[in-house]
Amino acid sequence: MTDLSLHAATEDRPAPDEASLRDFWQLLKPRLMSLSVFTALVGMLVAPGGVHPFIGATSILWIAVGAGASGALNMWWDADIDRVMKRTRNRPIPSGRVAPSSALALGLFLAIVSVVMLDLTANWVAAAWLAFTIFFYVVIYSMWLKRTTSWNTVIGGLAGAFPPMIGWAAVTGNTPIEAWLMVGLIFMWTPPHFWALALFVKTDYHAARIPMLTVTHGRAETRRQAWFWSLGLAVVSLLASLSSIGGPMTLAVAFVLNGVFLKRAWDMRHRTDPDCEADGHAVERGLFKWSLVYLFAHFAVFVAEAALGPYGGW
Repeated sequence: MTDLSLHAATEDRPAPDEASLRDFWQLLKPRLMSLSVFTALVGMLVAPGGVHPFIGATSILWIAVGAGASGALNMWWDADIDRVMKRTRNRPIPSGRVAPSSALALGLFLAIVSVVMLDLTANWVAAAWLAFTIFFYVVIYSMWLKRTTSWNTVIGGLAGAFPPMIGWAAVTGNTPIEAWLMVGLIFMWTPPHFWALALFVKTDYHAARIPMLTVTHGRAETRRQAWFWSLGLAVVSLLASLSSIGGPMTLAVAFVLNGVFLKRAWDMRHRTDPDCEADGHAVERGLFKWSLVYLFAHFAVFVAEAALGPYGGW
């Protein structure tokens, strides 16, 4: 059975229970939406010139709505996969609480509204990048890359990397190198972050036939590539710290964050499967958790540096 036939077979399946507002909220993937909002807000706060508080707040709102639209459309398309994986089978669609057609309608409606309103609120540059981000996440990543290549997380990670640039564009109407460095930071962060996760949920991806690197190339190769991407992440981090959005404080924090990240990635690189089974993937779980701290702290220090005004930056 093809992916399309699977979707056709489930599209009209009625939900056994009435969907609640909480179910529709979960369709928007609030955790991912909160990350998009946070990085977009950072992009907006560190951009030169500043923006009126009302325009800034409404722009963030529409970026959040766009991120939620991406989540709903992703859940609609991935419902067949979510039914198989243990960590996703209780989501609103596979659990039967929300009909696939409702998720599709909600996602499309929110996508259109978010792009149009961001254009009216901020400018067409920010709106165009938001539209591209939604398209990239839903069509390029969800419908194509996720099911066809082990590079799904690498290339697909761009979708989650664009929000800070959208926030910057909402303020300035352009996307200079500083905005792209923030995109690059998230892009390089995504593979080791998700590969650490994949190393301790490998059976889920096997069952769903998702070609994650752990499935197609094995755990040893996944650990090796995670290490090299961590090195690349450190390089981009230092470049961003030396740019106009960085400064002495950012550089110092970057050294600490990357030092811990590289140490954990190096430890994971030299692990064996028996090591992982013996301690319950403690090192992999540790890197995954630290990667979340890393991203939040790195973007927070960009804001702190900007807040110092003439006392911060280079």
